[in-house]
Amino acid sequence: MKTKKVFPKKPWLYRNGLSLVFISLFLLTLLAQALTGWNEHNNELNEQGAHSLDFGSYLQSGHFISATFENFESEFLQMMLYVLLTVKLRQIGSAESKKIDEEEEVDREPIPSKDAPWAVRQGGWILKLYSNSLSIAFIILFFLSWYLHLYGSWQDHNIEQALKGKPEDTMFAYLGQANFWFETFQNWQSEFMSVAAIVIFTIFLRQKGSPESKPVDAPHMETGK
Repeated sequence: MKTKKVFPKKPWLYRNGLSLVFISLFLLTLLAQALTGWNEHNNELNEQGAHSLDFGSYLQSGHFISATFENFESEFLQMMLYVLLTVKLRQIGSAESKKIDEEEEVDREPIPSKDAPWAVRQGGWILKLYSNSLSIAFIILFFLSWYLHLYGSWQDHNIEQALKGKPEDTMFAYLGQANFWFETFQNWQSEFMSVAAIVIFTIFLRQKGSPESKPVDAPHMETGK
């Protein structure tokens, strides 16, 4: 009788390395964005005869809020659509697609068990909500980021208006101006392009060891990982 090989438990850092690296990169680049944006914004203010902002005030300014949530918004939109569209849509040969003619493990009905999440054991509307919780989370984060991008961009616009001696616009009036939508669409299109790239590139290209790639020897038209 075969005995199951037991592997020693990996250290905490090893088990959480992927999230720790990306969270660290996020915080470092956010700080770098804040510092460089602070200098850039103060230069713009000084050129127009206005006083510089201290760093704390800059973090509450429309310039920082708009730039930050403009990027968050497009990322959450990308993930929201990716999660929702991959439920039904397919791409033959892509590692990012479900299989063309086969049911997948993610499509099966949840089965309550002692190790299942609490929501699965509860059943009913709680289970229904939990079954769609990933897309719901991205939808909420997208709309929250979209509003904060709008708010920050509007605040920054009105500061520019005041410096030019022009009247401030209401948020509703600003929403109809091209500037906000230019900021929005230039980010959205880049996210759609990046998703299309990984969906198509994984048909023909490989990265050994990555869960985002098919096995190196997999046929091009094999769909899914």
